[in-house]
Amino acid sequence: MFCAISRDRVIDSNSLAYAIRDRFPVSELHALVIPKRHVETYFELNSAEVCAIHQLLKVQKRKIEQIDTSVSGFNIGMNCGKDSGQTIFHCHVHLIPRRVGDVANPKGGIRHMIPGKGDYTLSNTRLTRSAVTTFITKT
Repeated sequence: MFCAISRDRVIDSNSLAYAIRDRFPVSELHALVIPKRHVETYFELNSAEVCAIHQLLKVQKRKIEQIDTSVSGFNIGMNCGKDSGQTIFHCHVHLIPRRVGDVANPKGGIRHMIPGKGDYTLSNTRLTRSAVTTFITKT
C-alpha cells in the first residue's frame, strides 16, 4: 500500500522517508512517517532510516503546532506485527496530535491499548489504601 502512494498525498519527505496525513486519523492532523524502502516493522530499519524518520517526526511536530495552536501534546507510536494490531505491513510511525480535553483522563497515554492498563495510579489498582497501610505497618 505505501509502496505505491500517490505523490499528491505526500506532505513532506527526505531521501529515505516521507510523511502523509493518516486517512483514518485518531485526531486532526494525524500524520504517518514512512520509510521509502519497504520493510514490515521498525526493527528492520537501518540506522540512516531511523534518523530520517526521526527528522521528519520533528519537522511535522513543528508544522502541526504552527497549523493548530491548540495542540498541546503528541503520541508517537507504531504497531510491529499482527499481534500488536499492525494491518499494513509496511513500517509506518504515527504522529498523533493531542489537545487539552480530547479525552477525559489522558494519564497513561498509550497504555490504554490494553484494557485496564491505562490508569496505573494507586486509587485505580487492586491494591487499596488500607492494604498499603496494613503492609507498611507490618513491615
